[in-house]
Amino acid sequence: MKKITIIGGAGLTGKELIYLLNFHEGVELDHISSDKVKGKKISEVFPGLRVKKDLVFEDHTAEIPKDSLVVLAVPNQASMDLTETYLQKGHKLIDLSGVFRLHDKEKFETFYKMKHSAFSLMEKVVFGLPEIFRDKIKNADFVSNPGCYSTSAILPLFGLSHLREAIQFISIDAKSGVSGAGGRVEDAGFSFNSVYENFRAYKILSHQHTPEIQEYAQFGLKADLPEIVFTPHLLPVYRGILSTIVVYFSKEVSEEEVHRAYSKLMNEKFVRYYKRPEDIQLANIQNTNYLDFSFQLKGKVLVIVSALDNLVKGAAGQALQNINLMLGMDETRGLL
Repeated sequence: MKKITIIGGAGLTGKELIYLLNFHEGVELDHISSDKVKGKKISEVFPGLRVKKDLVFEDHTAEIPKDSLVVLAVPNQASMDLTETYLQKGHKLIDLSGVFRLHDKEKFETFYKMKHSAFSLMEKVVFGLPEIFRDKIKNADFVSNPGCYSTSAILPLFGLSHLREAIQFISIDAKSGVSGAGGRVEDAGFSFNSVYENFRAYKILSHQHTPEIQEYAQFGLKADLPEIVFTPHLLPVYRGILSTIVVYFSKEVSEEEVHRAYSKLMNEKFVRYYKRPEDIQLANIQNTNYLDFSFQLKGKVLVIVSALDNLVKGAAGQALQNINLMLGMDETRGLL
């Protein structure tokens, strides 16, 4: 039985991962920490959440089992401070923050508005998107989990790599429930009173997932993608992200070419293709690890619609996919 540690397990993603691990017979949650609720049991912090072992939340600095795979579910600065310590002690590590996603230090510091004091670790990290980097993740000791918005956009765009030279412009209009937009941070702008019967855009031309989408959607291509305009919106729902991606080509593209470009993605275990974009909806993906997508083509314009659960495929579920791969297990364990 493989041991799992969650550092920062009292947040939304930590709660989701605790829940998912209950359905996994090959791993066991053996240690959990939180600075905010240390000393309390899981059942006290999350009443009603089913757990195999009702662990007590320890301090972040407490000793953890030597053979445990560590999942960091802490804010960016804490992740930056803690990562090297766990790697030096020989732990396999999955980081859920945004600290180790971007290979451009200047872009990181611009979009995240903080100095990167552990940038040398970028040489060791693998981006944790299994549909693209599966073979690298299998052999990795250090994985950076993708952002939720990013996953909803990177996978549909990455599939278009063979049509890269015809792409002129990309616009992404993405809408998230409050658990994706607000994350762990308590912000009055994401409270019930602020979102109920309301709808708004936020972080216009400044969202931290923009350079992440730009970097990984073009991975392996012969040339860079054009500048991507990404606009996030806040939906008055709890979970789920729906993204509408508009790709403008310099020439007319056939539907056969697009289908051919997506043939590999359509065969992925956690990707579901629908015949009509109108059929993509949050209700179908909530509480699942699937990314649903479809597209409509008209002349030089391609409209792709994708949807995922930001707490599962956008966070904890994708982390469990990566745990399975890193530990040599079937990728779907605990997720189907």
